[in-house]
Amino acid sequence: MDGDLTLLSATEIRRLVGAGEVSPVEVVEASLERIERYNGTLNAVVTLNAAALDEARALEASAKRGGADLPPLFGLPVGIKDVTPVKGVRTTFGSPLYADHVPEEDALVVQRFRQAGAVIVGKTNTPEFAAGGNTFNEVFGRTRNPWNPDLSAGGSTGGGAVGLATGMIAVAEGTDLGGSLRLPAAFCGIVGIRPSPGRVPTWPSDYLWDDLQVTGPMARTAEDLAMVLEAISGPSPLCPVHQAMPGGPGSIMAAMAGARVEGLRVAYCPDPAGIGMDDGVRAVCDATVQALREAGATVDEIEMDLSEGWKAFLHLRGYWMVAHHHKHLDRLDGLGANVAGNIRAGLKVTTEEHAWAEQVRGRMWHWFRDFFQRYDHLLTPTVAVPPFPVEQNYPETVDGRPMKTYIDWLAPTFVLSLTSLPIASVPCGLDERALPVGMQIVGRPFGEGAALGLARIVQELRPMPRPPLEGLG
Repeated sequence: MDGDLTLLSATEIRRLVGAGEVSPVEVVEASLERIERYNGTLNAVVTLNAAALDEARALEASAKRGGADLPPLFGLPVGIKDVTPVKGVRTTFGSPLYADHVPEEDALVVQRFRQAGAVIVGKTNTPEFAAGGNTFNEVFGRTRNPWNPDLSAGGSTGGGAVGLATGMIAVAEGTDLGGSLRLPAAFCGIVGIRPSPGRVPTWPSDYLWDDLQVTGPMARTAEDLAMVLEAISGPSPLCPVHQAMPGGPGSIMAAMAGARVEGLRVAYCPDPAGIGMDDGVRAVCDATVQALREAGATVDEIEMDLSEGWKAFLHLRGYWMVAHHHKHLDRLDGLGANVAGNIRAGLKVTTEEHAWAEQVRGRMWHWFRDFFQRYDHLLTPTVAVPPFPVEQNYPETVDGRPMKTYIDWLAPTFVLSLTSLPIASVPCGLDERALPVGMQIVGRPFGEGAALGLARIVQELRPMPRPPLEGLG
């Protein structure tokens, strides 16, 4: 097939497959060809599923037999983050401790992708145990940005974002603690969403009652994300963290499709964490806000003081690290500096600090309860800086201010993680260096569909070009 097939939206690929105009085998073959062409330079897909074509052939045969309607993600090639187990496919967590680990069972989200008819093409790169905003590890090395391979793709779902931007996959699965689905989406010019905790239950997990990290998707369009999130959502007896989601089947797609810009009441905060903002990022986001106003939305620029959230997140993240890595406490020397340092910091978090952080989280929840009496969404830049050199662990300064920790620059995403609200990142333009900029959209409780509806509107108002792939393959 023509390589352009792989850059169509997942929704359009699914339509073509459903109409019999292309087959699942042709789609997966095209995906594998893109991986062959670009992955050597960009390092997005770290392990292929050797059975991907056989699985596509089985889907094709089932379609020819007829019968029931084809499932919603039928024939779509999916990349699974290398912290999420896939049966029979090496899953390393980006850690030398698990370099040869092959799971015996699919994660719940992988099971749901398969039940929905998707084909697991392979595993996508991640920092060790998804800890970091730049995607590199000692097992597979660094993932590079398709807009400029000298720069970071973001993290921790960096491999998935690069795979989407280049057509290697149609859908990416990932996780988000402090921004891992939103940050790489912004750096690579695609769409990501951090769903409400429990929307997509996370299993297996070494911290089963985790309500801070979530599982979710990335895609090239907001419509794609709504389709995928619909297919993988819903409670499970495997996971105690789940919520009864209002609306029923089809509600996410309906809310996304029904969103209208006229009458929207939106607040825009250009620096929600008070850490400063790159001028180029600010300029693109300001232009997006102006486009929304001209299209009929009411957009008020506001100030927010989420300074408490910075320290609160660090305390909760420290506890989270110890809870997730309790079984690794006697092997810290075998872990990378980021992960080991985070665990050691977490061991120092006191009970009082943990309790205070939970109180901060509660205050933020009630602040947003009041906020949503006046506004439908909060908009912020997704990231305070543009993509930085890939060899750097993290940017040393933001707006000229030195960072205190290696995650300070992620504050616009991680302070909002504390709210448990659905948060999308949508590309909204290119800066003066022709690098993508992302806008963060915070939705009401359970409001994934509406947030994706606004993301769809932004994509219509501010269409993005494709990354310049010439010379990379």
